[in-house]
Amino acid sequence: MVTGFQGRGFRVRDDVFPDGLLLSPVRALAWIDAPTVDALTPESLGDLFDLDPRPEFLLLGTGANLRQPPRPFVRAVEALGIGVEAMDSRAAARAWGVLRAEERQIVAALLPL
Repeated sequence: MVTGFQGRGFRVRDDVFPDGLLLSPVRALAWIDAPTVDALTPESLGDLFDLDPRPEFLLLGTGANLRQPPRPFVRAVEALGIGVEAMDSRAAARAWGVLRAEERQIVAALLPL
C-alpha cells in the first residue's frame, strides 16, 4: 500500500520510490528509467503482468496530471486480457489501496508526480 508521497515520489512503508513505482499484489518495485506517458509500451513495465492469476487491469498513474496513454499501448495491454485505467498518480495511489482492500487482482504503474 502506498503510505504517502515524498517529493515527486511515493512512500511504501519505510521505502521511498522517487522515480516511479510498479506495484503488484506481491511486491513494490522501483520503476527505473520510467518512460514518459507518450513512450509507454507493455515492455516498459517489465514482468508486471506475469502473475497467476493474471491481473484484471492496470492502474496507470500518469504523473501530476491525467494524460491519456497512447492507443497502441492500451490496445497491446488489452490484447493480453488486461484493462487499463489511467488517472493522475496521486489518485492512482489512493485507488490502489481501496481496490487491494477489496482483494482485486490488479497491478499499478505510477509515474513520478
